[in-house]
Amino acid sequence: MKAVVVTGEKVLEVQEIASPKPTPREVVVQIKAAALNHRDEWIRIGQYAGIKYPCFPGSDGAGVIVGRGAEVDSAWLNREVIINPSFGWGTNPHVQADGFTILGLPRAGTLAEEIAVPVEQVAQKPAHLSWEEAAALPLAGLTAYRALFTRANLRAGEKVLISGIGGGVAVFALQFARAVGAEVWVTSSSPEKIAQARTLGAAGGFNYNDAGWAKTAASTAGPFDVIVDSAGGPGFESLIDTVAPGGRVVFYGATRGNAQSIPLRKIFWRQLTLLGTTMGGPQDWTGLVQFVEQHRIKPIVSEVVPLARAAEAFALMERAGQFGKIVLKP
Repeated sequence: MKAVVVTGEKVLEVQEIASPKPTPREVVVQIKAAALNHRDEWIRIGQYAGIKYPCFPGSDGAGVIVGRGAEVDSAWLNREVIINPSFGWGTNPHVQADGFTILGLPRAGTLAEEIAVPVEQVAQKPAHLSWEEAAALPLAGLTAYRALFTRANLRAGEKVLISGIGGGVAVFALQFARAVGAEVWVTSSSPEKIAQARTLGAAGGFNYNDAGWAKTAASTAGPFDVIVDSAGGPGFESLIDTVAPGGRVVFYGATRGNAQSIPLRKIFWRQLTLLGTTMGGPQDWTGLVQFVEQHRIKPIVSEVVPLARAAEAFALMERAGQFGKIVLKP
């Protein structure tokens, strides 16, 4: 079969490799569509822990079960499924176990024509989703679901500010928050992405490169009950200035590095809560799939690229040219 292979730092190829053989509790999924995450790009450029070459990236995928191990019920054959990329979470719903991993490293990932995964890692594909939409859901959708509902306990009528709109998790957070009746605002350096967010129900947005944007946001739209952030870095303190007393800041990444300072007095005096979050456990996965089906959420697909032209898809992600998810099709 064909698969995307990272053979060295910044060296990505589409190669012919052996098809997977399932262990007794695994199924073989014929991939109909797979989606990229920033994690895949960090693996490509050698900036992810634990890389051993060659490696086979890809955390998001959807397809049809075409093979099974000896201990898997034959009723699974020919089912249309999506793959949960959160492996080894453990039994504690509050935090992942030491053995937690994400599909695509160290285990071979979804950027291939077929993949073998434990049967416990698949769920029925929501019927209202296309293959491309289904492939776009798992990692980013799971991260957004846990951040908003398991961690931040978002409620209808609250005000939410989502930073860096355009990336997969941020767009899902916008869709999910609007689905439960929250008022959503966004930030971006791109007026075009803010305009696109408005078409998905955002009330408006702010350019985080503008001086004083946080003060403007707090006075004209906020203060906000919930902040969703993945950047960290020097802009984190500005986000704190927009939070309502008793509000929550939930963050799932630090793409701009650690915050230069944490304004402790503002946090304790205003009774703020800082919430770290990563991916999600089995309960979050079940909740996500049910939520998407109940609210008929359709993931936003930015681009669809043939698997054979995977390098083009990675280049698009590298320059942050997408709004939503980049999908590859074998």
